[in-house]
Amino acid sequence: MDGLPAGEVVDVDALARDMARRAPGRDAFSTDRRETDAVEILSGLHEGRTTGAPVCGVICNQDARSGDYGQALRPGHADWTALLKYRGHADMRGGGHFSGRLTAPLVFAGALARQTLARRGVRVHAKIAAIGGVADAEIPCTPDAYGAAAALAFPVSDAAAAAAMQQRIRDARADGDSVGGVVEAAAFGLPGGLGEPFFASVESTLAALLFSVPAVKGVEFGGGFRLADMRGSEANDALCVRDGRIAAVSNHNGGLLGGITNGMPVVVRAAVKPTPSIARAQQTVDAAGVQTALSVRGRHDPCIVPRAVPVVEACLALCALDAWLTAGRGAERGEG
Repeated sequence: MDGLPAGEVVDVDALARDMARRAPGRDAFSTDRRETDAVEILSGLHEGRTTGAPVCGVICNQDARSGDYGQALRPGHADWTALLKYRGHADMRGGGHFSGRLTAPLVFAGALARQTLARRGVRVHAKIAAIGGVADAEIPCTPDAYGAAAALAFPVSDAAAAAAMQQRIRDARADGDSVGGVVEAAAFGLPGGLGEPFFASVESTLAALLFSVPAVKGVEFGGGFRLADMRGSEANDALCVRDGRIAAVSNHNGGLLGGITNGMPVVVRAAVKPTPSIARAQQTVDAAGVQTALSVRGRHDPCIVPRAVPVVEACLALCALDAWLTAGRGAERGEG
């Protein structure tokens, strides 16, 4: 991770806790694979502070089973597109560089970003918004409400909704199947004016990073697709003066207008598809083009949404910090 200011204090225990939130084998709703996801930091940190050099960390796989990955193309995975692009030369053991394992370093970088933002009064939290068609109850859009939900082992604010979601996961696993859902993240305390119109807009940079996360197939900000069903008078966020500053009465636009933060909480949701690795037999072909049936072996999550929560949170923290530092560097040069 490059570009962190020198002298930033890093809480390595907090980093480990964030890594544990994403790690496999935490509970009955994830894969049986056991990984500690411990990070060995090789550079960029000295005596608990960043040095200004790139922060490099290594996360070793400890419970890999390469034999679980065969020759048949797994439906819903990137096996097919990898075959088309790399003409059969890609190493797809463990999913190759399409694997959800790549979200581990993303969480590490995001944890560093969250700590850096926190010292600037910015809090970033994420929670489960829905699983298998069961939606969590709406909560106040405040850092304390989101923080309380994010701190739960199963980060859902409503206990009844959490129980229903967990049952959907159990049912899917019993059927040799899987379910997907939605993760919601919010950043509180970001000042207005961060981001750029068009190429470097907050929406475009954050969406690009989120769509690089395996299994994310949809991204929306604020009211998102629900805005399409509203009239302008409903979707617009009326303005007022609060504590001597311009503020919005509502936040349908998710804290962003024209690609730039407006000072309201930045709210984003990511749709996570069902885990494609399932035990149920699926029609497919092998690398030679022979049609066959495949039941995916190995240890796979019946629902990856809970483990995706810290990943989406990390993406938001990284993009928020990048926008903050970019604006700061511009101000130092006399820009803006």
